Amino acid sequence: MAENKTADSPVYSAKDFASDQDVRWCPGCGDYSILAQMQRTAPDLGIKKENFVWVSGIGCSSRFPYYMNTYGFHGIHGRAPSIASGIKINRPDLSVWVATGDGDLMSIGGNHFIHVLRRNIDIKILLFNNRIYGLTKGQYSPTSEKGKKTKSSPFGSIDYPFNPLQLAIGAGGTFIARSMDRDPKHLQQMMLRAAKHKGTAFIEIFQNCNIFNDGTFELFTEKTSRPDNVIYLEHHKPLIFGQGQNKGILVDGFTPKIVDLQNGYSVNDLWVHDEFDQDPVRAMILARFDELPGFPVPVGILRQETKSAYDEDLHQQISNIKKNKGEGNLKDLLFSGNRWEIK
Repeated sequence: MAENKTADSPVYSAKDFASDQDVRWCPGCGDYSILAQMQRTAPDLGIKKENFVWVSGIGCSSRFPYYMNTYGFHGIHGRAPSIASGIKINRPDLSVWVATGDGDLMSIGGNHFIHVLRRNIDIKILLFNNRIYGLTKGQYSPTSEKGKKTKSSPFGSIDYPFNPLQLAIGAGGTFIARSMDRDPKHLQQMMLRAAKHKGTAFIEIFQNCNIFNDGTFELFTEKTSRPDNVIYLEHHKPLIFGQGQNKGILVDGFTPKIVDLQNGYSVNDLWVHDEFDQDPVRAMILARFDELPGFPVPVGILRQETKSAYDEDLHQQISNIKKNKGEGNLKDLLFSGNRWEIK
């Protein structure tokens, strides 16, 4: 249950957040799961439907606002964070969410993304990362692995991919998390935690595109391979993973190391996760696990920080100025300072 739910909060079910629009994703697409988890989570947030706004850019994920029975805005390519920022600044009472993909957010939208993180505007961003351009039929994206063969890279991509978590940490994000489309309970938990956060909340979601990039996250989502390849981050819990929870991670200075808990190491030797660590270095080390051979990918909240939100600061600044100088007058403003008349 979300912390902001009160006795006066509206009572909804998941069906109340399902629109009357036909869902037009390919059968088997991971987007269906993300939509379902959001519709199941929304009733627990204690927010009226009319106070939700979903914003999107361009891509398969960007159809999301049509399928949520809330207000929504289908924007242009990469600009969803900017549109969402404008809505939140103008209407701070609204709960503003962004649905975006790796092509939309990490390519043309990259500049808008880093600045919304830097400003810490109180919006929530869900990145549907399938490592491919799905809507335009299978070109490699900014998160596609090096060597990826696609229609636009028939001999293999020579680009190094973006790591969305590293990018978000580097831009000063105050809530940075990861989940997966095929882990519904965990995804719901991350959505709830993001909703509670004051400021920009960013969740990268591993999302399968079964048409153009099927199985790209299979190692992390299948029950047989998940334990050895995924580590679930929990606040104040040691980093343990593996079949039978037999492996752990410790950190030697800035160097992480995998150890065998059945051979000379105990839980007391391990790195204990602190999602509220004020130093982003450890969060960055966690994000780099993706690139280290043999290391599991981190899933959960890498980092969150308590910091004032831009929209709150802006309205407080305006309020203070009005208190000190009055409401002001537009005509006086336009005719103040240097000006000249044309006769």
